[in-house]
This record gives sequence, C-alpha cells and structure tokens, in this order.
Amino acid sequence: MLSKVFSAAIVGLDAQIIEVEVDASYGLRHFEIVGLPDKSVEESKERVGAAIESSGFQSPHHQPVRVLVSLAPADLKKEGSLYDLPIALGFLVASKQIKFDSYDKIFLGELALDGNLRPIKGVISFASSAKATGFAEIILPKENAPEAALIKGLKVIGVKSLKETIEYLEGKKQISPFEVKTEGFLEEPNYLNDLGYIKGQEFAKRALEIAAAGSHNLLMQGPPGAGKTILAKAMLTILPRLSFEESLEVTKIYSVVGLLPKERPLISLRPFRSPHHTSSEVALIGGGNPPRPGEITLSHRGVLFLDEFPEFHRDVLEKL
Repeated sequence: MLSKVFSAAIVGLDAQIIEVEVDASYGLRHFEIVGLPDKSVEESKERVGAAIESSGFQSPHHQPVRVLVSLAPADLKKEGSLYDLPIALGFLVASKQIKFDSYDKIFLGELALDGNLRPIKGVISFASSAKATGFAEIILPKENAPEAALIKGLKVIGVKSLKETIEYLEGKKQISPFEVKTEGFLEEPNYLNDLGYIKGQEFAKRALEIAAAGSHNLLMQGPPGAGKTILAKAMLTILPRLSFEESLEVTKIYSVVGLLPKERPLISLRPFRSPHHTSSEVALIGGGNPPRPGEITLSHRGVLFLDEFPEFHRDVLEKL
C-alpha cells in the first residue's frame, strides 16, 4: 500500500515542503530511502524500526516486507534527522497499522530508540513555510512548540513520542494547540557595556552615533588599550530596539544554525558578533555544501566587529 505524509527541508534560510511517500509490499525484508538523502537520513531506517517496535507496533525489520521511502522533490538534497517522524508514520499507514488524514499537516521530529521525540533546529523556518503554502497544522517535538507558535495562524501541536502522535492523529487523545504571548519575550535590553558609561572619547562616540544613525561601516584605529573594543560593544546600546518582525528575522537565522537559546524561543536583542582573525572565508561569508550562514549573516540587524582587521586573511578581506 502507498501512503503520503508531508515534511520540510531547509534551503538556505527558508524551508521547502517535502513529500514523504512510503510503499510497503510483501517480499524479502528490505528498507530503502531515495531522494538524495544524506547519511543521517539513511540511518533513520534503524531509528524508525526500533521506535516503531518500542511504541507497540510491528517493525519493518521483523516481518517480510519491502519498504521504499521516496523524499520528493528527488533533486533536492535532504539532510538531518527530522524525517524520522514522517517516515515512521508513513510506514504505519502503508502497512495498514494506523489510519489518519494527513493532507493539511506537516510532520517533523527525530525519534529516539524508545519512541520519544528529540528537538530539531530550523523550526521557525518550517512553520513559516507551512503557513505560506496553506498547511493548517504542524506536528513536532514538544520542546520546539514555543518556537513554532511564534508564527500566528498555524495550529501547533507539540508531542512527546511517536505513540502520543498516533493517539492524537487517531482521535484517542486530545492535545491543545500551543500558544505563546510574544510580549513576554520582547525583553528590555540590559547591556553590560553602555555608551553612557564611557568617559571621554567624545570624537569616537560621535563617530559611533553617526555610524549607528546611517548604518555606516566604521574603521577604528589606535594603540592597544585605547578603548576600541569596548566602544564597539557599546554601539548596541545606541541602536533602536528590535521590532517583532526584525526579531523573527534574527530568530530564523539562529534557529537554522542551531544557536537559538532553549529558554527563549525569540531573540529580542541585537546580535554582536566578533569572529577571530583566523576565521576562514566560509566561516565569515557563509557557504559550504549545503550552504550555511556565516558571521555576516549571524550579525544581521546587529553589529559585526572585526578586531585586528589587518590580521584577517587576504582572500577574506577581498570577499568583504
């Protein structure tokens, strides 16, 4: 029998909807995943099999069944462990062990061997894409629910395990949609280095104010101990507070790279990034395969401070 559930993949900083198609038929025991999966996706068949058995269902590894999982579109590289949950649900539907309506739902989550769900990264991008493409509901690990709930107009269901997910989908258990009040995350800035604490340096502070007002680049030159670093750190204190839309932009970036604080799903303070002068071109500019944000992107809406600027590699300076 053929089944189809929906998931998503990170492409840059945004997400693209992925169709997880599962075909289960009688035959020699075999489990294959196609659609340009990376090593972590290929290994999901072992995690999925153990999680299904731990949840009280028949595992594909212990019965004569051929399982083919197709991740479409097939020309887009898939990476990460977030496909565990949709693959498990797709197999259970294809093998007629469960039945539910999946056409307007997005599934994300990494499965532990005991069937519990582990948190993933990039959730806010997944939630934004789900809403933009017309999906009504997103089902994901409970730890990620506060982050996904930042996107209004989307039903967010946080679950603890594969078994709880199935009970919810079959109507055996009621789970209330997760909601957050964004006002509680827009904290009042409390910086250690305030421009008002610095005595003297009137010309330098004037230059900082002009650069902050016009979003200009600024070159600070002087002997060690003159106060260049503390002045750069104090520049955040004269920038306006982030709006909610700007906070979402910054939060999406940090969520994709896995740097989002667990206790606060929304970044409300402007970032300050100070990479070491030995940083590579990719670390600073971004790139790689698949592409990853660099320090320039991580400092979006904030300050990028390049200390010991002449010490940076020549190719890095040329790219800047």
